[in-house]
Amino acid sequence: MYTLNFNSSETAPEEFQFPKTRRLFKSTFVATTVAACTAASLLLIIAFPIPPINLREELEPGKSSCASRRHCHKSSSSYHKPPSPYLLSVLRDYEQRHKRCEPLTKSFNRSFFQVSSSPVGAKKQNYSTKNDDCSYVVFTRPTNGLGNRMLSMSSAFLYALLTNRVLLVDFGPDMTHLFSEPVPNSTWLFPEDSRFGNRIYGSKVDDFGSLMKNNNNNHTAVLANNSSSFLHVNLGYGYDDYDKLFYSNEVQDGLQKVSWLILKSDQYFVPYLFLMSGFRAKLDRMFPDKETVFHHLGRYLFTPSDQAWGLIARFYDAYLANADERIGLQIRVLDTKASPTALVLKQVLRCAQKEAQILPPLATKQNETATKKLASKKTSYNKAVLVASLSSEFYVELKDMFWKRASASTGSDGEVAVGFHQASHEEVQRSNDGSHNMMAWVDIYLLSLCDVLVTSGWSTFGYVAQGLGGLRPWILQIPDTKYGGGETLWGNACRRAVSMEPCFHFPPSYDEGGGSPSVVHCEDVGGGLKLVNV
Repeated sequence: MYTLNFNSSETAPEEFQFPKTRRLFKSTFVATTVAACTAASLLLIIAFPIPPINLREELEPGKSSCASRRHCHKSSSSYHKPPSPYLLSVLRDYEQRHKRCEPLTKSFNRSFFQVSSSPVGAKKQNYSTKNDDCSYVVFTRPTNGLGNRMLSMSSAFLYALLTNRVLLVDFGPDMTHLFSEPVPNSTWLFPEDSRFGNRIYGSKVDDFGSLMKNNNNNHTAVLANNSSSFLHVNLGYGYDDYDKLFYSNEVQDGLQKVSWLILKSDQYFVPYLFLMSGFRAKLDRMFPDKETVFHHLGRYLFTPSDQAWGLIARFYDAYLANADERIGLQIRVLDTKASPTALVLKQVLRCAQKEAQILPPLATKQNETATKKLASKKTSYNKAVLVASLSSEFYVELKDMFWKRASASTGSDGEVAVGFHQASHEEVQRSNDGSHNMMAWVDIYLLSLCDVLVTSGWSTFGYVAQGLGGLRPWILQIPDTKYGGGETLWGNACRRAVSMEPCFHFPPSYDEGGGSPSVVHCEDVGGGLKLVNV
């Protein structure tokens, strides 16, 4: 579907391997028809990524619903592996099933209206053939910030792939404008018609946790072999031990017979799926490289809408495209009293200048003479730093600091120039605000286009950016004020992530001896779980 044009003097493979010296290539879009959004083209994008193009090329709103796919960026990280052949085959099968079972098709209507009023345990009417049998995971009215929502949606999608279900989403008005449809020429949006919403949110729909509690002696009895119904499942923060029985292999066997699972979650529960023996073999075939799970799922699911892509493209082209190196600083302060701005700024500088060594030290009186000599020479290396934060304080402080004081470069070719940029500063998080979520999505995607990332511990916002970009970030540890210098109880301002996978913050407890070697505790969340390669 795409033709790649290179100048005769350019050697593409080597350029891809060294992103810090990489320049943008042009990608010529050949097919301007609806074929650009077919399932084949989508699989081609994730299997054979396209190098970045010149973002000055004008977008054409309204001509296509997938402008960002036509102008798709390759991850700027040198770490990128295509999805496994088995994962591609699973996705192809899913796309066919999704198109057959999508909202308002005959299969959808037949399944919805036949089973929606049937309680759990009721006998299923013999109304369908095998080919018409459709079952669903409906991701409902997400809570918390955009990072939590995207992580939990990707988890729900993986669960749908494992259980041959179709993923539908009920976003609400604050998210419907962020993404293009993941399956072209189809929809994943649950119908807005009140006939449908009243049924899935109605009081007659059973709750999984309550059923498990009321049938404490036999958790699988209520999920009889011939049951077919709607069932609410809560896998979000604050869920209880009965909700956590969702992760039992025996209960999963019973859930296979429930046609509609209404899922509410704000967690990246993927790591725990790898601990379940019923799913492990299929997951190992889908993801032989364990730290690419969200990388592939996220790049498949979350393509920017035309509106989002216009904002991303204009900012990237104006401030980041021509830099020799792009650095992303994602700063999230969870407790302003325990982590005041001055302390966090000191921590960021210690991490970026001393530990990660991605920003140059600033000139002091000792090297002032050398700095003056270099001032007359041209800049030899240009670093563009994207600051993503709710507050503008960090951006302003860093910009002024590096503008008023030269970098302490001692080379003969000139000074390292550092420029700071910020796309937005919303000041406070407003998770149910559409414009706020749009700017959050723009920031996340821009961070994913950087060459190196520094992210804040516990931040799902940073997790999404690192996963989409295929980057192992430097993670800022939550500072402890008793150290006074930005240090943490580990003695470091930041730690390099062992995997680009997100962290599952609040998993059920498990026996590490009987688990999977690919599932370990997170660097930033002691009780959390994440996937790594072993």
